[in-house]
Amino acid sequence: MPVQAQAAAPTPQPLPRCPASSGSFESAVQARVPTPALEPPPSADTPIEISTDDALLGVDGDALLSGNVRVAHGNRHIEADNVEYDAEALSIKVRGAVRYEDPVLRARGSSGEYAQGGAQLEGAEFELRERPGRGSATRLALSPEGVVELEQVSFSTCPADEPDWQIRARRIALDTRDRNGTGRNAQIQFKGVPLLYLPYISFPLGSQRKSGFLFPSLGHTMRSGLQLTVPYYLNLAPNYDLTLTPSWYGRRGLDLAGQFRYLAPAQRGDLTFNLLPTDQIADRDRHYLRLAHRTDLWSDWRFTVEAEDVSDTAYFEDFSTGPQGSSTAFLERLARLTYRDQHWWLRGEVQHFQTINEGLAAEDRPYTRLPRLLARGDWSAGPARRLSYGFDAELVNFDREVGVTGWRFDATPTIGLDLSNAGVYLRPQAGYRYTRYALDGLAPGADDAPQRALPFAAIDAGLVLERDAGQHAQRRMTLEPRLLYLYTPYREQSALPVFDTGIPDLNLVQLFGTNRYVGADRVSNANQASIGLTAKLFDAQSGTRFLAATVGQTFYFEHLRVGLPGEPPRRGNESDLVAELALTAYKHWNIDLGLQWNPQDSERERSQLRLQYRPDDSRVVNFSYRQQRDRLEQADVSAAWPVAKRWNLYARWTYDLQDSTTLERFAGLEYRACCWRLRTVARRFVSSRTGERDTALYLQLELNGLASVGSSADAFLEEAIRGYSFSAVNR
Repeated sequence: MPVQAQAAAPTPQPLPRCPASSGSFESAVQARVPTPALEPPPSADTPIEISTDDALLGVDGDALLSGNVRVAHGNRHIEADNVEYDAEALSIKVRGAVRYEDPVLRARGSSGEYAQGGAQLEGAEFELRERPGRGSATRLALSPEGVVELEQVSFSTCPADEPDWQIRARRIALDTRDRNGTGRNAQIQFKGVPLLYLPYISFPLGSQRKSGFLFPSLGHTMRSGLQLTVPYYLNLAPNYDLTLTPSWYGRRGLDLAGQFRYLAPAQRGDLTFNLLPTDQIADRDRHYLRLAHRTDLWSDWRFTVEAEDVSDTAYFEDFSTGPQGSSTAFLERLARLTYRDQHWWLRGEVQHFQTINEGLAAEDRPYTRLPRLLARGDWSAGPARRLSYGFDAELVNFDREVGVTGWRFDATPTIGLDLSNAGVYLRPQAGYRYTRYALDGLAPGADDAPQRALPFAAIDAGLVLERDAGQHAQRRMTLEPRLLYLYTPYREQSALPVFDTGIPDLNLVQLFGTNRYVGADRVSNANQASIGLTAKLFDAQSGTRFLAATVGQTFYFEHLRVGLPGEPPRRGNESDLVAELALTAYKHWNIDLGLQWNPQDSERERSQLRLQYRPDDSRVVNFSYRQQRDRLEQADVSAAWPVAKRWNLYARWTYDLQDSTTLERFAGLEYRACCWRLRTVARRFVSSRTGERDTALYLQLELNGLASVGSSADAFLEEAIRGYSFSAVNR
C-alpha cells in the first residue's frame, strides 16, 4: 500500500519522535519536483577505510580490531567494538554490538558481517532517514545493489517506546536505490489488535508517489446504507495519475469512481467520475462526471473547459453529504477561449446548463448561450496617460425550448480622465451604450429587432485623509469620503426581452456602479449621487489592518422608471443604507458586520454578523447570523477546540429562526496521539430542496506516516468550520 508523500525529498536527518501526517498526492502532482537521485552503492573497487583504537595485524593482512572501530566504504559506514578483517575475502565480521548507516537506512544489531558491498545483521533494529519509520528484524541482509532484505519484521512510525501501531511481516525488501519497499504476508496491528491482513504490501522509502492500494474506508448513511470503498492509486507518470475508488453501497450496489489528474507545461486538469450501474433502489444506471481543463495556447490565448453532468435530478439528493450538495439547482457546461494582452481582452464561449431542480418552471430556467463573443479594449494617452478610452462589446445567442430566443448585440464605448493626485482623485467618464436584438418566438406583430441607445456620464471623486494614532504613533488612521454622480437618460425598454438580467444584492460595489442591473437587457435611468465614507485603522509598522468601517447610500434626483417584469416600483428618493464593519485580528477576534437598511419602512432588508475567536491554529469558535426580510433568518455556531490533553472537540449547529427547526448539526470527538489519531463524527442534516433528513456517521483512524482507515473527514471539517485548517494544525 503506497503512503501519501510530498513532492520534494527532505534532507536526511535524525528521525523525529512524533512523525507528521502524510502529505498529499495533489501537492506532489502540482509541484512535479523529481526525487533527488542517491549516490550509487560502493563497488568492489571502492577502497575500505578503517579506523580503530587497537589493531592486531597478521602477516597475511588479516586483522583483529577493537575499541571504537569505524569502517567507511563509500557512503556506507559501520561502527563496532570488535571486528575481524579478512584481507583475502575483503570481509568484515563483527562480534557484539554493531551500527550500520547509509543515506537511506540506519541499523544496529547484535552481530554482523560485511563483505564485497553486502552486509548482514542479526537481531537488527533499523530506522529510515528520509521518512518517519523504524522497526526490528531477526535478520537484515544488504546486497551490493542496495537492497535490504528483512526477515520477521515489525515496522512503525511511532516512537520506539510507544509502538501503538505496527506492520508485521514475514519478509520485507527495501530497495534503497529505487526508494521502494515491498513485503509479503503482512499484518497491520493497532494496539495489538490486527486490523488488516495483506498478502502483499508496497510503500515508498522516500517522498515519491507510488502505485498501489490505499486503505479502505467504511461509512454509513440512511439513504445508501453501509458503504465500503477500496481505493487504488496509479502513479502513471510524474505529471499525471489516476485514483480508482470503487465503492460498494449496501442498498444500491457497486459504484465505480475515480479521478484522473494531469499537469503539463501548457495544460492541466482533472476528470472526476462516478458510475453506478443499476442502482438497486432507483432501478436505473446512475453517474456523475466532472471535467476541469485548461490549455495555454500560443501567444496570449487560453482554452478552458468546466463541465458537469449527472444521470438524473435526484443524484445529489441520494449521494450528497450535506444540505449544500442537495441544494444544487444547475450544473454548468462551459467551454471558453480567451486572449489578453496590454490593450485587448477577447473571449469566445459556449455555455449550457443542466437543470437539477425539477420544481423550476421551464420559463424560469437559464438560457443556453451558444455562442457568446466578448471583446474589450482600453488605451491611455496624453500627459501622464491621464486620458483613457476604450469599449466593451458582446454578441450572444440565447436559446431555450420555451419563450423568446434570439441574438443580442451590446456595445459600450467610453472615454474618461484620471485627475488623481496625492490624497485626492477625480475621474469623470462618459460613454454611449447601444443594444440591438434579433428575436424568434415572439407574438404575432411584435418587433423582432428592437434596439436601445443612450448616453451616460459619471464623475467619481474622493479623498484619502491619513494621520498617525496612538501615544507612540504605532497606528495609522485613514478617512476616505467618496462621491459618485451618475446621469443616464430614460429610454423605454419594456419591449426588450429579459435573457440574463436581474437585480443583484445591494452592496458597496453595486452602490457605486453605473447600472443597478446585472446584464444588458435593462439599463436604468439615473440622475443620482452615491455617497460613501470609509474609515480604516492600521498597524503603522506591519501594515496589518485592524478595522475597516464603511457606510454608503444613493440619493435619487428623479424617479426610477425602468423596471423588470414584476419588479415593484421603487419608493422614496434614496436607496437603502448599506453599512459594513470588519474588525480583523484584534486580540484573536474577527468580526464582520453587514447591514442593508430600508429608510422608507424603517426595516432591515438584509443583515449579517460573523464573529470568530481564533487564538491559535487548533482553537476556533464561530458565530454567524444572517437575515433577509420575509425570506430568511438563520443562526450558525461552530467550533474546533481541544478539551483535554490529546482530545479535540468539533461541532456545528445551524438553526432556522423562521421555521424554528434545525437545518444541520454535527458533533465529533478526536483523540490525537503521537503517531495516530481516532476521530468520530455524527451528522444530521435537512435537504434544502425536499426537506428530507439524512444521518451519517464517520469513523476515522489515521496512522501517521502510513494512511487513513475510514471516511476522510478533513475536507468536510474545513468546509463546515470556518477558520479550521487540518494542514495548519498538523504541520
